[in-house]
Amino acid sequence: MRLTIIGAGPGGYVAAIKAAQSGASVTVIEDTDVGGTCLNRGCIPTKALVASSEMLAKARESDKFGIEISGDIKPNFSKIIERKNRIVSAQVKGIRGLFKSWGVVLKEGRASLVSANEVEITLKDGSTGKLDSDRIIIATGSRPARIPGFPFDGENIITSDEALELTAIPQSLLIIGAGVIGCEFACIYRELGSEVTMVEMLPRAVATEDQEVSSLLEKEFRKKKIRLHTGVKVEKVEKKEDGVHVFLSDGKELIAEKVLVSIGRSLNSDNIGLEKAGVIRGTRGEITVNEKMETNIPGIYAIGDVTGGMMLAHIASKQGIIAAQNAVGMNEVMDYSVVPAAIFTDPEIASVGLREHQAEEKGLKFRTGRFQFRALGKAHAIGEIAGFIKIISEESTDKILGVHIIGPHASDLIHEAAVALKAGLTARDIAGTIHAHPTLSEGVMESAEDVHGEAIHAAKK
Repeated sequence: MRLTIIGAGPGGYVAAIKAAQSGASVTVIEDTDVGGTCLNRGCIPTKALVASSEMLAKARESDKFGIEISGDIKPNFSKIIERKNRIVSAQVKGIRGLFKSWGVVLKEGRASLVSANEVEITLKDGSTGKLDSDRIIIATGSRPARIPGFPFDGENIITSDEALELTAIPQSLLIIGAGVIGCEFACIYRELGSEVTMVEMLPRAVATEDQEVSSLLEKEFRKKKIRLHTGVKVEKVEKKEDGVHVFLSDGKELIAEKVLVSIGRSLNSDNIGLEKAGVIRGTRGEITVNEKMETNIPGIYAIGDVTGGMMLAHIASKQGIIAAQNAVGMNEVMDYSVVPAAIFTDPEIASVGLREHQAEEKGLKFRTGRFQFRALGKAHAIGEIAGFIKIISEESTDKILGVHIIGPHASDLIHEAAVALKAGLTARDIAGTIHAHPTLSEGVMESAEDVHGEAIHAAKK
């Protein structure tokens, strides 16, 4: 079976390897580099910057741990960027090595559908060719959304792509959008020394998260002196000699050296020949797929951001596996019931399952349990006590409905909760499971105990 995959991001490259493992003859077409946005302009490079900013913060607090460091503690931005680039390069080489190992053919260039089983390729040297395929998977991803009429110049008014390639730390940075990406960059550049201001049209930061999580993050932002304007829109942006002027709907005028626009992602579904193949798109340009990741055209699948769903690398990878399995003749479906997500702010945020308001909208009766990190010995030992773990469980069955964490290593801790949701476990199941001491995971156990008012290290309510 001949399979052509358009795009080598976390969806495309995973699909390619999965299909090759099943014996398919796989060709991947990619016009930038393997790994897609996640590896080259998103998840991995931002986490490298997060690691550098966290190391800087620890160094500045070394005296609290009994460690004396002499001299100035300051970031060397060029070395930070060099390290980030090395990490990305190593990961890219790793994927290319996997392709070679599994016999996946990589063609570097742009692809466009000609029909339901034919793809045209324009290689980087300008030459063209066509591939006949039995199955096609579209994994073209997304790009930073741009506000129409904004004077983007890639230098002073930028997107997240350019924010990863700055050559110097801006003295001041104004971020439009306090969602996941915006808040991560706010923490990174604030720790590096920028004066950071954020503007969000919604009433709170990371509005997709639990209300209590947003409230605590905003409190931590205030401690860091990150200024946050919520419930306002940006009316106009002008470049002047003294910086970029941003005019808000409440009449305020803000000035910054650089403005980062972080308002979401646009789908890469145009100019890839969907019309020629008869593939249907939705109102936002998303490629419409069924639970098997198949489009309206039999044998053509689509995965990842371009399908318009949850824009998470791990979702794209799972969709890639499902699409690959179905392309080689299996009968698998996507299950979105348990999807953990993480935000690498300071402190970290992670969640899985329902928020309180979602449970209320579904008419569910539920209990909640909370446990503060400051009540854990391990949190004090590592010097990170801000945050809490919150568990929502159904009142009648005690089954866990959702878990929300803000605090140290939230992105790692959330997976115990994800397994619990997947297995249909109850709060008492977690509470009754022995957790190693001293660990941060004990907080998950104690929050489960608190669902029934039985947390050992929490004062009586």
